[in-house]
Amino acid sequence: MTGPAPAKINLALVVGPLRADGKHELVTVYQRVDLGDRITVEPADETVVEGFTDDTIVRAALDALDASRGWRVRIEKQIPVAAGLGGGSSDAATALRLANAQLAEPLELHEIAAGIGADVPFFLHDGPQLGTGDGSVLEPLELPQDFVVLLLLPKDARKLSTGDVYAAFDERGGAAGFGERAAALRAALAKVRRPRDLAALPPNDLASSPLADELVAHGAFRADVSGAGPTVYGLFHRKADAERAQRALRGRGRFWITIPAWYG
Repeated sequence: MTGPAPAKINLALVVGPLRADGKHELVTVYQRVDLGDRITVEPADETVVEGFTDDTIVRAALDALDASRGWRVRIEKQIPVAAGLGGGSSDAATALRLANAQLAEPLELHEIAAGIGADVPFFLHDGPQLGTGDGSVLEPLELPQDFVVLLLLPKDARKLSTGDVYAAFDERGGAAGFGERAAALRAALAKVRRPRDLAALPPNDLASSPLADELVAHGAFRADVSGAGPTVYGLFHRKADAERAQRALRGRGRFWITIPAWYG
């Protein structure tokens, strides 16, 4: 069986204090985009992952199924690695879904997915989702989907580990005022009716980039860093506007022009 593993952007990311389990409390808005990997999963005597030698998360996800068989997995990568776009989490969720569909007695996957990574459960659900807790507690959102997304992976970007990004957040006392920021995010979401209303969502607590301001200067109605970065996204009303911004910032990194995706 073969299926798509789409990327995501975080339309908002509000981060709070460290929890007892070592993770951070957060509120985030997950949005799929139509850029993705493709995953093929077939029964095998032992689990073998092909196509992406750096994989660990897909293998861990399939091991967590605790099936009495192995799997042959083929990953066709399109999502840039360690870019804040959730590629590994999406690959893991798609592999879980495809393998589970081939079991005689399919399992409920949410808890298994949450044990692999906080972003993984999102990719098992359709549509935009509000993630709370560590990000794995999900609520469906009704958000406009008629906009264009320009993704920019900055040239020579050095991806810090997610742990390092959160450590820097803690060192600067970033969790202060979490309750107020989380409430402001929910209040802004309640008022979203048109794509341009997404501009009122608060900025990413974990990471920022001057490229977001440049994207806005070139016509984006919202721009921010996705997740822990380094990818920056800009939201545009029309593809032609995104193309003009891409031309204006040519040479600043790798670009993808895409659209929202509702499901994997």
